[in-house]
Amino acid sequence: MIDEPVVQLSEAEYRDVWDRFDAEFAFRPGMNPAKWPAIKEPLDSVTWSLASLDDDPAYERLDRLVEVVKQGLTACVPPHGTLFALDWQHTSFRFSPHLVRGSEQERWPLSPYPDGDYYIYLSKDFLTGSFGHPWEGSLCLFGQDFLDVASAKIDGILGSPIRMSGLPHHA
Repeated sequence: MIDEPVVQLSEAEYRDVWDRFDAEFAFRPGMNPAKWPAIKEPLDSVTWSLASLDDDPAYERLDRLVEVVKQGLTACVPPHGTLFALDWQHTSFRFSPHLVRGSEQERWPLSPYPDGDYYIYLSKDFLTGSFGHPWEGSLCLFGQDFLDVASAKIDGILGSPIRMSGLPHHA
Protein backbone atom coordinates (compact mmCIF):
# COMPACT_ATOMS: atom_id res chain seq x y z
CA MET A 1 0.00 0.00 0.00
CA ILE A 2 1.11 3.56 -0.62
CA ASP A 3 0.19 6.73 1.24
CA GLU A 4 -0.49 8.77 -1.90
CA PRO A 5 -2.67 7.49 -4.77
CA VAL A 6 0.09 8.18 -7.33
CA VAL A 7 3.83 8.20 -6.58
CA GLN A 8 6.59 8.95 -9.06
CA LEU A 9 9.18 6.17 -9.06
CA SER A 10 12.52 7.12 -7.57
CA GLU A 11 15.49 6.79 -9.89
CA ALA A 12 16.55 3.54 -8.17
CA GLU A 13 13.05 2.01 -8.30
CA TYR A 14 12.67 3.13 -11.93
CA ARG A 15 15.90 1.31 -12.85
CA ASP A 16 14.92 -1.79 -10.87
CA VAL A 17 11.46 -2.04 -12.44
CA TRP A 18 12.72 -1.40 -15.97
CA ASP A 19 15.62 -3.85 -15.56
CA ARG A 20 13.17 -6.53 -14.42
CA PHE A 21 10.75 -5.68 -17.24
CA ASP A 22 13.57 -5.85 -19.81
CA ALA A 23 14.67 -9.23 -18.46
CA GLU A 24 11.24 -10.85 -18.06
CA PHE A 25 9.70 -9.53 -21.29
CA ALA A 26 12.83 -9.33 -23.49
CA PHE A 27 11.88 -5.74 -24.36
CA ARG A 28 13.16 -4.68 -27.80
CA PRO A 29 12.15 -1.09 -28.49
CA GLY A 30 12.23 -0.03 -32.10
CA MET A 31 10.38 1.09 -35.19
CA ASN A 32 11.41 -1.85 -37.40
CA PRO A 33 8.38 -4.14 -38.01
CA ALA A 34 10.73 -7.10 -38.45
CA LYS A 35 11.50 -6.87 -34.70
CA TRP A 36 7.87 -6.75 -33.53
CA PRO A 37 6.32 -7.59 -31.22
CA ALA A 38 8.59 -5.54 -28.98
CA ILE A 39 8.16 -7.88 -26.03
CA LYS A 40 8.01 -11.59 -25.47
CA GLU A 41 4.24 -11.74 -25.09
CA PRO A 42 3.18 -14.06 -22.24
CA LEU A 43 1.26 -17.27 -22.84
CA ASP A 44 -1.83 -15.70 -21.28
CA SER A 45 -1.89 -12.65 -23.58
CA VAL A 46 -3.99 -11.20 -26.36
CA THR A 47 -2.85 -8.39 -28.67
CA TRP A 48 -5.10 -6.16 -30.75
CA SER A 49 -4.38 -3.65 -33.49
CA LEU A 50 -5.39 -0.10 -32.63
CA ALA A 51 -6.01 0.75 -36.31
CA SER A 52 -9.79 0.78 -35.89
CA LEU A 53 -9.41 3.81 -33.62
CA ASP A 54 -8.14 5.83 -36.61
CA ASP A 55 -11.79 6.19 -37.67
CA ASP A 56 -13.08 7.39 -34.29
CA PRO A 57 -13.43 11.18 -34.67
CA ALA A 58 -15.28 11.67 -31.38
CA TYR A 59 -12.88 9.32 -29.53
CA GLU A 60 -15.83 7.25 -28.29
CA ARG A 61 -14.16 3.88 -28.90
CA LEU A 62 -10.86 5.15 -27.50
CA ASP A 63 -12.61 6.38 -24.35
CA ARG A 64 -14.37 3.02 -24.01
CA LEU A 65 -11.07 1.15 -24.52
CA VAL A 66 -9.37 3.17 -21.79
CA GLU A 67 -12.34 2.62 -19.46
CA VAL A 68 -12.39 -1.16 -20.04
CA VAL A 69 -8.63 -1.50 -19.46
CA LYS A 70 -8.75 0.57 -16.29
CA GLN A 71 -11.77 -1.32 -14.94
CA GLY A 72 -10.17 -4.66 -15.77
CA LEU A 73 -6.86 -3.83 -14.14
CA THR A 74 -8.60 -2.41 -11.08
CA ALA A 75 -10.63 -5.62 -10.75
CA CYS A 76 -7.37 -7.63 -10.72
CA VAL A 77 -5.67 -5.62 -7.97
CA PRO A 78 -6.53 -6.05 -4.28
CA PRO A 79 -8.15 -2.99 -2.63
CA HIS A 80 -4.84 -1.73 -1.22
CA GLY A 81 -2.68 -3.05 -4.06
CA THR A 82 -0.67 -1.07 -6.56
CA LEU A 83 0.26 -1.06 -10.22
CA PHE A 84 3.23 0.33 -12.06
CA ALA A 85 2.63 2.79 -14.90
CA LEU A 86 5.73 2.80 -17.08
CA ASP A 87 6.58 5.26 -19.83
CA TRP A 88 9.78 4.26 -21.62
CA GLN A 89 12.59 6.78 -20.95
CA HIS A 90 10.19 9.09 -19.10
CA THR A 91 8.76 9.54 -15.63
CA SER A 92 7.04 6.40 -14.39
CA PHE A 93 4.75 5.75 -11.44
CA ARG A 94 3.45 3.38 -8.80
CA PHE A 95 -0.21 3.92 -8.01
CA SER A 96 -3.27 2.49 -6.34
CA PRO A 97 -6.00 2.08 -8.98
CA HIS A 98 -8.70 1.91 -6.29
CA LEU A 99 -7.78 5.42 -5.11
CA VAL A 100 -7.60 7.17 -8.49
CA ARG A 101 -10.75 5.97 -10.21
CA GLY A 102 -13.07 8.79 -9.15
CA SER A 103 -13.38 12.12 -10.93
CA GLU A 104 -12.60 14.04 -7.74
CA GLN A 105 -9.49 12.00 -7.00
CA GLU A 106 -6.12 11.96 -8.67
CA ARG A 107 -6.11 10.62 -12.21
CA TRP A 108 -4.52 7.43 -13.48
CA PRO A 109 -1.02 8.11 -14.70
CA LEU A 110 -0.53 7.55 -18.44
CA SER A 111 -3.00 5.68 -20.62
CA PRO A 112 -3.26 2.19 -22.07
CA TYR A 113 -3.26 3.89 -25.50
CA PRO A 114 0.37 4.33 -26.64
CA ASP A 115 0.29 7.93 -27.81
CA GLY A 116 3.85 8.21 -29.17
CA ASP A 117 5.54 6.23 -26.36
CA TYR A 118 5.49 2.70 -24.99
CA TYR A 119 2.93 2.75 -22.17
CA ILE A 120 2.90 -0.19 -19.80
CA TYR A 121 0.78 -1.09 -16.80
CA LEU A 122 2.12 -3.89 -14.59
CA SER A 123 1.06 -5.61 -11.42
CA LYS A 124 3.76 -5.86 -8.73
CA ASP A 125 4.36 -9.52 -9.66
CA PHE A 126 4.57 -8.62 -13.39
CA LEU A 127 1.94 -11.28 -14.23
CA THR A 128 -0.88 -8.91 -15.19
CA GLY A 129 -0.81 -5.78 -17.28
CA SER A 130 -0.88 -4.08 -20.63
CA PHE A 131 1.73 -3.11 -23.19
CA GLY A 132 0.95 -0.37 -25.70
CA HIS A 133 3.24 -0.29 -28.75
CA PRO A 134 3.20 3.15 -30.44
CA TRP A 135 4.71 2.16 -33.79
CA GLU A 136 3.00 -1.17 -34.28
CA GLY A 137 -0.19 0.51 -33.09
CA SER A 138 -1.08 -2.38 -30.84
CA LEU A 139 -2.21 -3.14 -27.32
CA CYS A 140 -1.28 -6.39 -25.55
CA LEU A 141 -3.18 -7.40 -22.42
CA PHE A 142 -1.83 -10.21 -20.26
CA GLY A 143 -2.79 -12.14 -17.16
CA GLN A 144 -5.63 -14.65 -17.32
CA ASP A 145 -7.85 -12.89 -14.76
CA PHE A 146 -7.47 -9.60 -16.65
CA LEU A 147 -8.24 -11.29 -19.96
CA ASP A 148 -11.30 -12.98 -18.45
CA VAL A 149 -12.64 -9.57 -17.41
CA ALA A 150 -11.66 -7.46 -20.43
CA SER A 151 -10.91 -9.38 -23.64
CA ALA A 152 -14.49 -9.84 -24.92
CA LYS A 153 -15.16 -6.14 -24.37
CA ILE A 154 -11.92 -5.19 -26.14
CA ASP A 155 -12.90 -7.46 -29.07
CA GLY A 156 -16.10 -5.41 -29.31
CA ILE A 157 -14.13 -2.17 -29.44
CA LEU A 158 -11.09 -3.12 -31.56
CA GLY A 159 -12.19 -6.24 -33.42
CA SER A 160 -10.43 -9.59 -33.55
CA PRO A 161 -6.98 -9.91 -32.01
CA ILE A 162 -3.83 -9.95 -34.13
CA ARG A 163 -1.96 -12.25 -31.72
CA MET A 164 -2.78 -14.66 -28.93
CA SER A 165 -0.01 -15.95 -26.64
CA GLY A 166 2.46 -14.13 -28.90
CA LEU A 167 1.40 -16.04 -32.02
CA PRO A 168 -0.46 -14.64 -35.06
CA HIS A 169 -4.22 -15.01 -34.73
CA HIS A 170 -6.42 -15.29 -37.79
CA ALA A 171 -10.12 -14.78 -37.11
